[in-house]
Amino acid sequence: MTDIAASQALVANNLPVPGSALGSLDAYIGAVHRIPVLTVDEEQQLARRFRDEEDLAAARELVHSHLRFVVHVARGYNGYGLPLADLIQEGNIGLMKAVKRFDPDHGVRLVSFAVHWIRAEMHEFILKNWRIVKVATTKAQRKLFFNLRKSKKRLGWMNAEEVRLVAQDLNVSEREVLEMESRLSGRDIGFDAPSSDDEDHAPPSPVAFLSTDEEDPSELYEREDEEDSQLTLLREGLSTLDARSRDIVARRWLGQDSKVTLQELADEYGVSAERIRQIEANALKKMRALFTA
Repeated sequence: MTDIAASQALVANNLPVPGSALGSLDAYIGAVHRIPVLTVDEEQQLARRFRDEEDLAAARELVHSHLRFVVHVARGYNGYGLPLADLIQEGNIGLMKAVKRFDPDHGVRLVSFAVHWIRAEMHEFILKNWRIVKVATTKAQRKLFFNLRKSKKRLGWMNAEEVRLVAQDLNVSEREVLEMESRLSGRDIGFDAPSSDDEDHAPPSPVAFLSTDEEDPSELYEREDEEDSQLTLLREGLSTLDARSRDIVARRWLGQDSKVTLQELADEYGVSAERIRQIEANALKKMRALFTA
């Protein structure tokens, strides 16, 4: 059975979803606290039934009996400014993963085994949603993110001695401590929106400090569209000319190198320069009529 299938089966219950329209968060917390706590023998029997017989009813009972513990763990992360209901739901996913992997023969209670999986899901959710830009990507940064707040003894920036003690306690460098403190002290600012609710008196957003010499996108599009239309008309105009007239116009006006002189073309075609001028004038007149039509 896949993790997805197992998870879908385990959540098939009559409990309200935390924070959903079907039930308030308080109703959910009240419901999970009314579920009896399993004894050691009951937990062992249910775990063996699920492991040996894939009894989903047993797995569901294991999950239900530990939902109150997920709520307890989630409340410990209230300081990160994320909805408690979301943290509980992420923790429930971790609990289901733990139940699927729990081996009753190891001699530990499910709650001790599941706490790692519950916290892991919550940590991942917090790191993904606490800031627009992810604040912790390495193992050391994650350790700092979840421990720096409780390591600080007072509000405000840490002094050099506090930085040294925290770095020593968490086994990271002082530079990493200072960098994470800076990240935790910052906040997200809308790139193209006022940085406060009072738009009239708000300081400029970051986009206001950017300058560019490029054209406005709409004007650039209009100009390029006009150039494409002109180029199409030019091709159509050239296609209406005979081969000699087309060659004369192209070499006199469309060449990338220096313009060919009338005398050079006259020598090539064995006519006078005046005749080349007349052919050129007639061809341009014919093409101009097409452009103005």
